[in-house]
Amino acid sequence: MVGTAKSLDQIATLEAVDARLLVQLHDQMLLIRRFEEKVNEMYTRAKIGGYCHLNIGEEGAIVGSMSALGEADYIFAGYREHGHALARGLDPKGIMAELFGKATGVSRGRGGSMHLFDAGRRFMGGYAIVGGHLPIAVGAAMAIRYREGSEAVATYLGEGATNAGAFHESLNVAKLWRLPIIFIVLNNQYEMGTPVAKTSAVPEQYKKGATYGMHGEQVDGMDVLAVREATLAALRRAREDEDPSILELVAYRFRGHSVIDPARYRTEEELRSWLARDPIESFRQKLSAAGLLTEDHIEAAEQRIGQQVAEAVAFAEASPFPDPSTLFDYLYVGEGGR
Repeated sequence: MVGTAKSLDQIATLEAVDARLLVQLHDQMLLIRRFEEKVNEMYTRAKIGGYCHLNIGEEGAIVGSMSALGEADYIFAGYREHGHALARGLDPKGIMAELFGKATGVSRGRGGSMHLFDAGRRFMGGYAIVGGHLPIAVGAAMAIRYREGSEAVATYLGEGATNAGAFHESLNVAKLWRLPIIFIVLNNQYEMGTPVAKTSAVPEQYKKGATYGMHGEQVDGMDVLAVREATLAALRRAREDEDPSILELVAYRFRGHSVIDPARYRTEEELRSWLARDPIESFRQKLSAAGLLTEDHIEAAEQRIGQQVAEAVAFAEASPFPDPSTLFDYLYVGEGGR
């Protein structure tokens, strides 16, 4: 089943609060883009080490889906999760500090790029093991069902994770026990440097849910509104019908698999074709045409976000590294949360 969304003409007729939401979606995508560009710069300047994967090009899929979630809902993400953390409202300063490995980071400098975490916002972390977080997310959904709660779980994964055994085990249990969870597959076309059609016998990832009688949709991940609409419907299905589902958001990463990947496995023509569908620029054009976004706002947003990102870097630079004496802190949960 292919998901659909309301046209902008329909949405533009909604009351002012919804018009403001549309502008907020634009600004949030812009924050992710500018933050990620700065992260790339900081990595090349050796301020950030280890693995680092960017969301540049995937902002529509991230913001569209994250904006549909409630404050009480739980989020589990993979290792390409900077944008998800920003969309959830984590402080850019804390995220940047974590990337720098500083004690003021959201994971106290222990996690780095792939392990952002904020329990207060129910952002339950990025996970480096491909598909390793899916059973944990299902466990959270099972806890909600056991407590008869009203929350839902959204777990994000790349198309490569759908070939892992944990993916199939998780879908099977979720459907069998009718858990309040949605599996959001961000299909960015490549599993590292290999096209998805060469690694998956079923390239259309949403179809894999059919094996377990699970509702699935393929959505244009470059269209923030289409993604939001499909995610809202999936959440209603999870809460009201006690029925999990799988969403495949078809998008594209404009950079390589990681910041050190030159992405020579794709053609310039392919890249240009996707760049022409830039989720921020296309959404900006639609909002401007509808009279919902002005050049003054765009300029002000660029300045404000630029300053916000600069402050995040300055904060990370000034923050201390974790004290070696705290090496064994946070290994186990006990009294005082340590």
